[in-house]
Amino acid sequence: MRMSESITVGNIYTGTVLKIKPFGAIVSLPGNTPGLVHISQITNGYVQNVADVLNVGDEVDVRVVSHEAATGKISLSMKDVPQPSFQYEDEEEDGEYSYRYDPPPVITAAQAASFEEKFKSWQKISNERIAGINRRNKRR
Repeated sequence: MRMSESITVGNIYTGTVLKIKPFGAIVSLPGNTPGLVHISQITNGYVQNVADVLNVGDEVDVRVVSHEAATGKISLSMKDVPQPSFQYEDEEEDGEYSYRYDPPPVITAAQAASFEEKFKSWQKISNERIAGINRRNKRR
């Protein structure tokens, strides 16, 4: 990948985390082009603190979600993009161990579909119970 290559929506790029913000992470793309991975686009699970998942200097794979030519803003997502695996580091010279946070696994499409089915079933049962309660309240 050449540094002069233009950024294309839908493509996956490897970038380096430049800054951690409360709302997401700024990632450097090829050509030193910055883009934002919003906190909701880091993983399929809940992320309370971006720094719990990412660190400055981490290399991550991101998909370009949108690129506004007028403002130059680039929105990125790490969801459904396989990330490089993080390895635990061995004992260092000073006798201390250092560890890296291993991010949660990406949820597969089959797992997401299974969740959707379970949620719809729960929602149906819940709505039926609420309707029953409302009918009983009307009789009183």
